[in-house]
Amino acid sequence: MARRRKNPPGPYLQLLELVRERVYDPSRFPFTLPAIRGLTTLPFHPKVTFFVGENGSGKSTLLEAIAIQCDLNPEGGSVNFNFATRESHSALHKAIRIAKHPGGTSERFFLRAESFYNVATKIEDYEVINSYGGVSLHEQSHGESFFALFRNRFGDNGLYLMDEPEAALSPNRQLEFLAMLHDYCERGCQFIIATHSPIIMAYPDATIYQFDRKDLRAVAYEETEHYQITRGFLMNRKRNLDIIMGKDDGAG
Repeated sequence: MARRRKNPPGPYLQLLELVRERVYDPSRFPFTLPAIRGLTTLPFHPKVTFFVGENGSGKSTLLEAIAIQCDLNPEGGSVNFNFATRESHSALHKAIRIAKHPGGTSERFFLRAESFYNVATKIEDYEVINSYGGVSLHEQSHGESFFALFRNRFGDNGLYLMDEPEAALSPNRQLEFLAMLHDYCERGCQFIIATHSPIIMAYPDATIYQFDRKDLRAVAYEETEHYQITRGFLMNRKRNLDIIMGKDDGAG
């Protein structure tokens, strides 16, 4: 029997605003990052919003601040996770204001690829492994543990923040993730995802914000550096490899 679709009560997160009077010191990180320094307001897509850009551009830092504003642990987990392996989050969450849907949702989770090992350990400490498929996430491959989370812990009408979910996923698994993402969106969920994957960010009818050395702006999928570089490389792989490896003198 097909799962009955539910009408979403959201979007849960509608708009983010940087409150200038709360910026304690504009000369310190993360307010020195161009994307953060120039931030005013940032509308969220009702289904999927992507943060894309180079390493160090601020996308994960902003996603982390949003997670804290949503009462989620900076290292990841649900609202019931409260631990700190090493507190390293910035003070950005103190300087932002988020317009939320009045109804809200208790179904929310923050996946942070770089600290997912710590979350998996806490799942065992909290003895809640049955909510994640009943098998220790440490006893599965990295990709399998991610999918155990997606399939078993995520639910209808939820808010899900994800930082580089592609870190554990092969290209084929990323395509599977796209199908799963679409299914959850049809079931009333909202996602904010920081990613480098041109496969994942290809999800249709999403808002893509590109963080770069000058500012933060909404772009079309084909305008992202990830798409352009990947397409350009694959369209002329040998020539690009010759250039990269110094075998092309530029003649001709």
